[in-house]
Amino acid sequence: MYANISELKDKILISIENKSDELIFHCDNGEKYKMYHSQDCCENVTIDDICGDLDDLIGVPIIIAEEVTNEEFTNSFENKFKDDNYNKPESYTWTFYKFATIKGYVDIRWYGESNGYYSESVDFQKVGENDTFHEW
Repeated sequence: MYANISELKDKILISIENKSDELIFHCDNGEKYKMYHSQDCCENVTIDDICGDLDDLIGVPIIIAEEVTNEEFTNSFENKFKDDNYNKPESYTWTFYKFATIKGYVDIRWYGESNGYYSESVDFQKVGENDTFHEW
């Protein structure tokens, strides 16, 4: 079942599993959420950076949980490729997940690129029955 990142607001995390390009958030109420991207042939979506310490999100309520995309950053990224159009992706998306607790802030930056016909978005999903996640 797909979820919105804001569902983590006011929840208390007991752990976060960092599996390369997949994060699993474990809540103290038994809920689990998975942040990932199901890769397809002509796209690549990965965690580009985690700024902050994920441990700052453990044991206290999440007070900020939001998603921001690159729309306002598009021009600066275009400048990066102005002299190198050969390596410029046809389509790209930066997605930032911003979290805060009383212990600190964490920003998780995802980068996706494709030929323009495939998804570059990040999936966020609540655990389903039998402790499984549905892969689309």
